[in-house]
Amino acid sequence: MIRQLEFILALGRERHFGKAAAACNVSQPTLSNGVKALEDALGVLLVQRSSKFVGFTPEGERVVEWARRILGDVRGLRADLAALRHGLEGHVRIAAIPTALPMVAELTTPFRARYPAVRFSILSRTSREILDLLDNLEIEAGLSYLDNEPVGQVRTVPLYDERYHLLTDSGGPLGERASVTWSEVAPLPLCLLTPDMQNRRIIDQMLRNTGLSTTPTLVSNSTIVLVSHVRTGKWSSVLPKVVAESLGLPPTVSSIPIVDPDIAHSVGLIVADREPTTPLVAALLATAREVARAFAR
Repeated sequence: MIRQLEFILALGRERHFGKAAAACNVSQPTLSNGVKALEDALGVLLVQRSSKFVGFTPEGERVVEWARRILGDVRGLRADLAALRHGLEGHVRIAAIPTALPMVAELTTPFRARYPAVRFSILSRTSREILDLLDNLEIEAGLSYLDNEPVGQVRTVPLYDERYHLLTDSGGPLGERASVTWSEVAPLPLCLLTPDMQNRRIIDQMLRNTGLSTTPTLVSNSTIVLVSHVRTGKWSSVLPKVVAESLGLPPTVSSIPIVDPDIAHSVGLIVADREPTTPLVAALLATAREVARAFAR
């Protein structure tokens, strides 16, 4: 039944029989037969039948929820037993919002120093995508905002507060200022992150609060793209202080705190709220708490 639950979870994630089969490394008939066998075993119809995937029945939606719990526990059991036999090893998948990517190394470096047999995959995703990936067991942890939009049933470790800076031409009108206000930022030719990013929604709200009409002239899901445009001297951007500090800005670009108001949002590690947690996740949480204490000093 475990394999059949994996089929159902993949189908819930992909919403397509062929893609779900590919994700499970089986043929489409094998996946379809597995779903049918699970329906027979449970005595309920799980999938609305059609030539293509239409959706789950109410019973099917409930089974998807249970599949997440059961498969999470099974994977945790396997990891726990492996840790007993071989010590902590395996693969940790972390998804981070783009503005938190510079901080990932603060976690992975001390973690790997302690557990050298562990490998990492790091993904750049929106805050909403991170929650979906956690729900579907596709990642072990995320780095995301903790206090701006709902994060659901997760465990969190706050790491640092995100504060916002104007990146602009050092020779421009605001380039030598010690601080600027949101009202002064609003009229500038801005390049910002895409609207699906929570960082962008935070910035949009602050700019709306000025009462001025603001439309960015360029958007991207990459902070590198934004900074490369600021380097031309023709654009400005609003990015967290931690991003500005990590990129090694040239003297031609000023990073200026934005005040009036000086806002901050908590960013931290999030993991699924499951007990018992896997040894890898428990070790990652412990490392995150150590990192948070170091940031607080």
